[in-house]
Amino acid sequence: MKHALVTGGSGGIGSAICRQLAAEGCHVLIHAHRGVDAAQTLADDITAQGGSAQVLVFDVTDATAVADALQPLLEHTPIQILVNNAGIHDDAVFPGMRAEQWHRVIDVSLNGFFNVTQPLMMPMIRSRWGRIINVSSIAALTGNRGQVNYSAAKGALNSATKSLAQEVASRGITVNAVAPGIIETSMSESAFSAEDIARMVPMKRAGTPGEVADLVGFLVSTRAAYITGQIISINGGII
Repeated sequence: MKHALVTGGSGGIGSAICRQLAAEGCHVLIHAHRGVDAAQTLADDITAQGGSAQVLVFDVTDATAVADALQPLLEHTPIQILVNNAGIHDDAVFPGMRAEQWHRVIDVSLNGFFNVTQPLMMPMIRSRWGRIINVSSIAALTGNRGQVNYSAAKGALNSATKSLAQEVASRGITVNAVAPGIIETSMSESAFSAEDIARMVPMKRAGTPGEVADLVGFLVSTRAAYITGQIISINGGII
């Protein structure tokens, strides 16, 4: 049974990905920082349905905390599937953006990627099989007003995806990013009205977390073994 770690696993997209990976036979490590209760509820639900899951609690911006949580697991088995889904918004137009808003968003999305991914690499390389999926955003591809920090973080994540893919391709490890557009989550519900979505999205609807999870499920499967270094959009035709 392959071990799969999903950071930010208690959120809308993260929980759908966790369910998808559990359904495909993985032991799912559901990461949470503040959403611990939601993560435990998700793990209990997956287990009740015959799957395998456990909760890991740490702050992705704290390298020591990440290592303390992951090293005991890596002593027994490699984590061969990693979905870097943790990320935050702290929006403001750039002239009025505070330094802490900039650093906080970069810290979670980009430094969090390093803190979690780097310790997993050598065990994954030794196993000669792995899948790394970075959850990016349409904002990294098109930009978005009020999200210079978020766009910068996710854009850098896209570039890291392409470079890491080249480094580990010969070891049977693929590295890809998925870039969602407007997805039905609590965050998007407060940001976009139905009229906004109908105007912006050619398909006239928001995507679902399950649709993102289906894409991730394909990319981590053996069917996607020749796909690596790609930024794959899922946005209903916005771009």
